Amino acid sequence: TTTACFEPSLDYCVVKIPRWDLGKFARVSQQIGSSMKSVGEVMGIGRSFEEAFQKALRMVSDHADGFSPDTFPRIPKEEDLEKPTDKRMFALARGMYYGDFDVERAHTLTNIDKWFLYRMHNIVEIYHKLEKETLSTLSAQLLLEAKQAGFSDRQIAKEVGSTEYMVREQRLRLNVTPCVKQIDT
Repeated sequence: TTTACFEPSLDYCVVKIPRWDLGKFARVSQQIGSSMKSVGEVMGIGRSFEEAFQKALRMVSDHADGFSPDTFPRIPKEEDLEKPTDKRMFALARGMYYGDFDVERAHTLTNIDKWFLYRMHNIVEIYHKLEKETLSTLSAQLLLEAKQAGFSDRQIAKEVGSTEYMVREQRLRLNVTPCVKQIDT
């Protein structure tokens, strides 16, 4: 039982993202407005915003692989960031990855708070670190950094030119394993 003197430890972050099923309807605007109703929501829980955000993005769509530049099919234009759509986060990922939009420009176009944009930029920086590696040169430190930022083995495999299975085997060899924590409220 919990006493009245109990102080919860808030050592986790929760990110909730609404699900929009706009693809089901022909000739409907992809722009999201304040009066629209989502078809549900997903929730990612992690030890950091980056981890929770990537987990939530993987759950929001079948084709999403976290905050991946590969999810958005083309070079994003400014209007892809200005107008809120169900694809805006993926356009932002691609734009940040290829250097089309830095945090300041992304903030101007989206009005997303810079705190969140800097966290998204952290994810992009880890992508750049990973792409310089191969599976055999992937260090335990970088692997741990990527996992703590919410990267799946599949995301890491794409960047280092390997398979999800081989990344998992390397991760286990380097003793980078997940642990399950209980949410203490």
